[in-house]
Amino acid sequence: MIDKIKKQRKNIRIALILCAMFFAGRGAGYLTQRLEAASGRPINSVGSTHIAASENWGLGGYGDETQPTGIASAEELKKYDAYYVGDAEEKVIYLTFDAGYENGNTEPILDALKKHNAPATFFVVGHYLESAPDLVKRMVEEGHCVGNHTYHHLDMSKISDKASFQKEMDDVAKAYEAITGQKLTMYYRPPQGKYSAENLAMAKELGYKTFFWSLAYVDWYQDKQPSKEEAFEKLTGRIHPGAIVLLHSTSQTNGEIMDELLSKWEEMGYTFKPLSDLVQ
Repeated sequence: MIDKIKKQRKNIRIALILCAMFFAGRGAGYLTQRLEAASGRPINSVGSTHIAASENWGLGGYGDETQPTGIASAEELKKYDAYYVGDAEEKVIYLTFDAGYENGNTEPILDALKKHNAPATFFVVGHYLESAPDLVKRMVEEGHCVGNHTYHHLDMSKISDKASFQKEMDDVAKAYEAITGQKLTMYYRPPQGKYSAENLAMAKELGYKTFFWSLAYVDWYQDKQPSKEEAFEKLTGRIHPGAIVLLHSTSQTNGEIMDELLSKWEEMGYTFKPLSDLVQ
C-alpha cells in the first residue's frame, strides 16, 4: 500500500513538471513574439495559420535573403486584404515609411528616393498632416503614395466599435484630401503593428488594404539612433525578395544613409516597386 502511494505521488510530480515545462515554453514563445514585434529582431519561433483575437505583428527566420515567417501566414492575411511580404521569386523591395511627425529627416529621404527613382508609401497620422502639409504635397508630386496610419495613432486592436474605428480612418482621409485635393489611397498600417481579426475585418469592410512588413529595425528612438554600421547590418543582412520594408521618416540615421542604402540594395540586384504592384 505504501509503495502504491509513493508511486502515485511520483507520477503526480512528473505530471506537474511536464505541465510546468509546457506552459513555460508557451510563455517564452509569447514573450519572444512581443519582443520581435517591438524591436524588429529576428525570432525563429513564430508562424501561425490563423489571426489571433489581438496580436502584435512579429517576424522570425531571417537569413540568406530568404523571406521571414510572420506571426500570421501570407495566405491567412489575404482573407482580410492584408499583406506583409511579396513574391519570394522576385528581387523587389517595397519601401514604406511611418510618419508620425516631422523633424527634418523626410526631405533627405525624399531626395534619395527621387535620385533612385524609387517609389515609396508614407503612412501618415493626423499630426503629420496638420504640421507638414507641404511635405505631403511633395510626396504626391514626386509619385509616392500616402496611406492611413490613423489620426491619433491609437492601439486599434482595442477598438471594437466600428464607428470609432472608421472615424480614426476617415479623419486622415479628409485631412489628406483637404491638403492635396485628391482621394487618399486606401492603404492602412496598424499603429505599432497592433491588430486583431476584428479590426482587420473592419478595415476591409471600409475598403482598405492592410500592410504589415517583412523587414524593420529599431530606428524610432530619437535619443538612441542606430549607427550607420548597425543600420546597414540589419537592412542589407536581412533583405529578401518581396520585402515590405518599414522605416521611420523621423530617423536621422535613415535620412543620412538613404542614398547609400538604396545604392547598396541596387548593387545586390534589387529593384523598387510601389505597393500597388504587389496588390495587383
